Amino acid sequence: MSTSYLDKVREVTKEFFALPVEEKQNETLEEFSTKVKSIIDCLLRSMARSLNLEEDSFLDLFGKQSLVKARINFYPPGSRPDLVLGVKPHTDRPGITILLQAKEVEGLQVLIDDKCINVPSIPDALVVNLGDQLEIMSNGIFKCPMLRVVTNTKKLRMSVVIFNEPEPENEIGPVEDLINETYPRLYRNVKNYCEMNYKTYQEGKIYST
Repeated sequence: MSTSYLDKVREVTKEFFALPVEEKQNETLEEFSTKVKSIIDCLLRSMARSLNLEEDSFLDLFGKQSLVKARINFYPPGSRPDLVLGVKPHTDRPGITILLQAKEVEGLQVLIDDKCINVPSIPDALVVNLGDQLEIMSNGIFKCPMLRVVTNTKKLRMSVVIFNEPEPENEIGPVEDLINETYPRLYRNVKNYCEMNYKTYQEGKIYST
């Protein structure tokens, strides 16, 4: 995606919150969601090939009618960002999350070795987060990170997030070719994963084994 296109998405996002409810459906955001879904499909095929799997191994688990959800986040500035979390520590429930961050305003953090590390805001880049369901499908080979969002002292932060998750009624579990005597099954098969694990969000980690 070009720099000018990403800037256009950011500008539409800024205007979004001032619109009447009936006008919040926006062609630019719908187009952005479609473009991001194409990127996700390419990523899933590449990740499958990296594990010597058939390239559609993960896509088949997502299903032909996998869900694509968009969310626009608005975080006003706060004088004590150390006391305010925009989003508390969590892992993403879907398979893959794509994030377009605001320019020059950081807020997303990832937990590494018990330390919260800022994810830099790179103007021409999209952030890719792996979710719980992809960790399950890969039998733990791909790990979903622990994340949180903090506020900024001087600037408001806005972001566009696209979530892709399997069809709710699809049963997901580790791809069979990733299970053997050396690497036993780590996760049980589940359906309606996001709904099932919503209640445990308060605990931070949301997948179940």
